[in-house]
This record gives sequence, C-alpha cells and structure tokens, in this order.
Amino acid sequence: MLCAAAGREGLAELKRASVSVHWELAGGAVSLEELRKEIGEFEPDVVIVDGALGPEAVDVVRAARRTVRLVAVGSLPGADAEVFQLGDIRAAILGLPRPGGPVRA
Repeated sequence: MLCAAAGREGLAELKRASVSVHWELAGGAVSLEELRKEIGEFEPDVVIVDGALGPEAVDVVRAARRTVRLVAVGSLPGADAEVFQLGDIRAAILGLPRPGGPVRA
C-alpha cells in the first residue's frame, strides 16, 4: 500500500489512518512526481490519495499501474472508492460497504 498527500503532515495522517497488521505500508509521496516514482518502485496493490493532490493524481496512478485499487480521501473521479473521513480508509481498502444504508425492522 502507498499513501500520497499534498504535504508531510497530511501524509503522516494518511499513513496512521491506513496502516494495519493485514497489509504492508510501502511508502509515501507528497507530490505527483513522487507518486509516479513510488508506484514504479514499490508496485503497490492499493494507493490512498488525498484529494488535495487533484484529479491528476488519478491519471498518474492509472498510467503507472492500471490494476491498482485507488482509494481517494475526498472526491476524485476515477477512484475505486472515495472516503470523506480518515476512519473509513481501512474499510475502503478492503472493499467493505460504508456503515449506514436502509434501516430494516
């Protein structure tokens, strides 16, 4: 798994929210250039991208590794999943549905 955010502080927050005993955290990037380099070096299965990097981040990820699962924190068209709270990242990585939905009696 690889995390990418617009700054070092944001990257640290993403890493803390994403790390789990179930998968390895491979690296991190704070720019589109670093993101491209890190994907090529680590070949992650999952990339978590802060929406602050902009829609170009989706293009960078898809160009470098088309089959990667891309989770966006914020709205990024083309991501496989979007979350709006850091606490939802792990569930999005696993492809779990978000809490909520219709209430059944």
